[in-house]
Amino acid sequence: MAGEKKAGDLVLLDFWVSPFAQRCRISMAEKGLAYESQEQELLGQKGDLLLRSNPVHKKVPVLLHGGAAVCESLVILEYLEDAFPGLAPLLPSSPHARAQARFWADYVDKTVYGIGTRLWKLKGEGRAAARAEMLKTLETLEGELGGKAFFGGEAFGFVDVALIPLTSWFYSYEIHGGFSVKEACPRLAAWAARCGERESVAKTLTPPEEVHGFIGVLKKAYGIEE
Repeated sequence: MAGEKKAGDLVLLDFWVSPFAQRCRISMAEKGLAYESQEQELLGQKGDLLLRSNPVHKKVPVLLHGGAAVCESLVILEYLEDAFPGLAPLLPSSPHARAQARFWADYVDKTVYGIGTRLWKLKGEGRAAARAEMLKTLETLEGELGGKAFFGGEAFGFVDVALIPLTSWFYSYEIHGGFSVKEACPRLAAWAARCGERESVAKTLTPPEEVHGFIGVLKKAYGIEE
């Protein structure tokens, strides 16, 4: 993928529908960094490069910079901030604001995707509990967003990049959970639409219907029936 500025030997070990890999793609697009995306096999036999580069978790994303591996999406986002400090910073300059951004990105990491997985994997009481937890999580995020344009204020930033790829999964979460994000959290829905107008986001996110189809593939792989 081409960018205006060359970073020198940036390779992203990627998977087309991964919201975590998409965080990295959005960050590099915002910074105008050129990189090569290498699609990985995750549902079958994983490749040697991925296993060598991320021997602990064996998953994407992995950023290779000059051959050196950086693993885990939020770590990669921070690495890009450190490695290319002059390019469209996503973290604010204030130490307190930076800490707050890290806190909320970590909150997103520990909640949304895992709860959403329970929504489509479980049935009955398990699904009902996941539904309640998802709605509470989204309401918490909407409360933090408040009346701001973006989570950090007027500028698109770190928390926005952490959360926006997961919004492509909301459609499926809504179907399995029987709720509407727009009705439950209208400000959060408006924020997602606003982020979607950015070129870095629009060119990166997987269409919700394709995400839903991929979840169907996962359900078959896990032997889950409705």
